[in-house]
Amino acid sequence: MNIELDVHTHTVASGHAFSTLQEMAQAAADKGLKLLGITEHSPGIPGTCNPIYFRNIHVVPRQMYGIELMLGAEINITDTKGTLELDESYLKLLDLRIAGIHSLCYSQGTKEENTYGMVQAISNPYINIISHPGDGTADLNFEPIVLAAKEHHTLLEINNSSLKPSRGKKQARPNNLEILRLSKKYEVPVILGSDAHISFDIATYDYALQLVAETEFPEELIMNTSVEKFKSYLSL
Repeated sequence: MNIELDVHTHTVASGHAFSTLQEMAQAAADKGLKLLGITEHSPGIPGTCNPIYFRNIHVVPRQMYGIELMLGAEINITDTKGTLELDESYLKLLDLRIAGIHSLCYSQGTKEENTYGMVQAISNPYINIISHPGDGTADLNFEPIVLAAKEHHTLLEINNSSLKPSRGKKQARPNNLEILRLSKKYEVPVILGSDAHISFDIATYDYALQLVAETEFPEELIMNTSVEKFKSYLSL
């Protein structure tokens, strides 16, 4: 499979990652990518950047080492209403907006309540991608989530990092298999995410691609294979 992009990555600005923005961009170029997204964590994650970081991303060139750069955020979904941690004034400044549930920043509800909140985040017109919906942090019904993603042209991520055995996320594999099977059934595109926190992990999709093979998921529904297809689907 030809991979042209990875749009869920973190630099030292996120507080628990290990490479700088320029190191990440150079590594992406060395791997032959055409597009790299850098999406730092929003403020609820301990040690991440101050919100002023997102106000100043205009200073960063969007072409670097021969690749295109998109700067955005991985924004915490904080509750079962789908509330986002960054408000509209910040969302407008970003090239790319990923929303996700993280245990440190989320008020849990029932399976139905969690699903409702996720669907609300998916339907938010600013949100492009939902990060690691299958990692098991929140108990979710995936069929309404996949259908909402289809309706709103929001991409669900198959997150490679959460599938690593070292992460200990026991529900990640079965949940992501279910997301892929439902997405295949309803012909809904997905995106693979490395969630790289160091430059060496950029565009590393080994565990995710195992699930793609197992479900015989159509390559044409994987957005990483074409920058043009990715941008067109999200109207970027």
